[in-house]
Amino acid sequence: MRKSYYAAHVYMIVGVISGLFYREFTKHNDFHGDTQLALMHTHLLALGMTVFLIVLALDKVFSLSGSKLFTAFFWFYNTGIAISTTMMGVHGILTVLGRSEDDIAVAVPLTAGFGHILLTVGLILLFVLLGKRVNEHVNPTATTSKPAAETAGTV
Repeated sequence: MRKSYYAAHVYMIVGVISGLFYREFTKHNDFHGDTQLALMHTHLLALGMTVFLIVLALDKVFSLSGSKLFTAFFWFYNTGIAISTTMMGVHGILTVLGRSEDDIAVAVPLTAGFGHILLTVGLILLFVLLGKRVNEHVNPTATTSKPAAETAGTV
């Protein structure tokens, strides 16, 4: 559970800092158009902080964090966010500095796409794990003890 808490906390800090960077960087460069930097702030807060706060609550109820699936989800998802938001930052900075879409290397959107694929893999792993835990709560395993009627006659 601590992993989810710390991840949410880090995403909150990085999300707020990215919003501050967006505001100051565009003001310093006298930029008034659209840029990917504006989206980094909300992506980090929504996909990072909010998702991990929800995972924290789900972990409390369904004990998710003790499994290999959770560890795989955690690393795929975080790597996906890191790659995607880094590419948003690179794209946004290049836009503010006056580069046209034609000047931005093909590698930026391709790398961002790879980050989104990792995010998707992470979410699939989370839902597989969550589905298993929900099924365990709905259909708890039968206990090995005999029913009371069978054991009533034995001493």
